[in-house]
This record gives sequence, C-alpha cells and structure tokens, in this order.
Amino acid sequence: MIEIKDVEKSYTKGSVTTEVLRGISLSIHRGEYVAIMGSSGSGKSTLMNIIGCLDKPTKGKVELDGVDVQTLDDDALSAFRNKKIGFVFQQFFLLERTTATDNVLLPLIYADVYPEDAAARAGRALADVGLEDRKDYLANELSGGQQQRVAIARALINDPEVILADEPTGNLDSQSTEELLEIFKRLHQGGRTIILVTHDREVAAHAQRIMELKDGRI
Repeated sequence: MIEIKDVEKSYTKGSVTTEVLRGISLSIHRGEYVAIMGSSGSGKSTLMNIIGCLDKPTKGKVELDGVDVQTLDDDALSAFRNKKIGFVFQQFFLLERTTATDNVLLPLIYADVYPEDAAARAGRALADVGLEDRKDYLANELSGGQQQRVAIARALINDPEVILADEPTGNLDSQSTEELLEIFKRLHQGGRTIILVTHDREVAAHAQRIMELKDGRI
C-alpha cells in the first residue's frame, strides 16, 4: 500500500541545514496496523507528513497505492490525499461552535461533487465511533474523548483506505485512550490500513508492528 525508498528530508535556514530523515526505506502493506515510535525530534512526525502527502521529501521516492505521489501537481495531490487518507491529530481541529455532524462533513466540501447522501454518510461515521446520539451536539459541548471520536468520524467520511493518526491519545485520559484504541482495532479488523505515530510504548503495543525512529533513521 505504501512504499518509501531512500527518503531524506532536510530543512535549510540561512547557511544552516538540518537533516531530519536520513535514508528511510519501508513498506506498509494493505490492511496492516503499524506504529511509528520515537522521542521528540526523532523525525516521526516528519515521516508521517511525507507518508500522508502533506510534505515532500528532499530526496527519495514515495508511492501510495502504486502512485508516485511526487508526479502529481498540487491540485491532483490534494484530491488524491482527500480520497485515500484520513487524518487524526493530537489536536482535534474541530470547529467548536459547529455540530458534530457538520464537523464530520467538512472533508466532503473538497470532493469533486458533493454527495447526495452526505448526511447519511456522516451519520454512519458517527455511529462507527459510538456517537450517533451526539450528532447534533456542538463540538464544545463534548468531552475530549468524544471530540477525538468526532475527528475519527471526520477521517472516515470519504471511506479512506489509510488512517494516519499522529499522537491521537496525547490529550486524552486513560479511559478515553482505551476507547480510542478499541476503535482503531475495529477499523483495522474491517480492513483499513492504520498508521499510528506515538511516543507511548503502551499505545504502540496495540499495533501489529512497531517501527522505531532515532535521529532520523529506523
């Protein structure tokens, strides 16, 4: 599903170049559940951004579902990303004074054609995360764990093949963390590819495979 070969990423500011990723090669198969671990500064979020087509490598090749994403222009890349990948972040990035349903519908605004069954799709996505009875609540009326579940439902609305989650439990208590990990387990069992970025080894242990980064290398 995802093939990365000899990827390097560096940033230059003035005369100073900082290497973040140093020759990363990896394969993630369709339907696999992978955790990417590493301490702050290890390069794990940079790697996630490259896998998620949010950033481009300085060197190397990135293929997603057989497509060399570096050959796509910005519009094509945005459409491809919106169709193939659902994102879940540590910060929920919800519109606080907007209902759960309307937050979930947001990615459909960027679809080529707004689907006629959009409301039904949002309802199914919220049901998948156990929030069908909170669909009309404003985001700021929900607990942190419920807000993160809305964010997962939003990630599911386009029926993506890959879920990329960057420190999704970072702002949650232990009970909400367990509920969230149970949702990821169900999504994985349903055939989705899950990539979980975390610094927490207990969270990473829920994945099939743990990939650990240190100083920009696996």
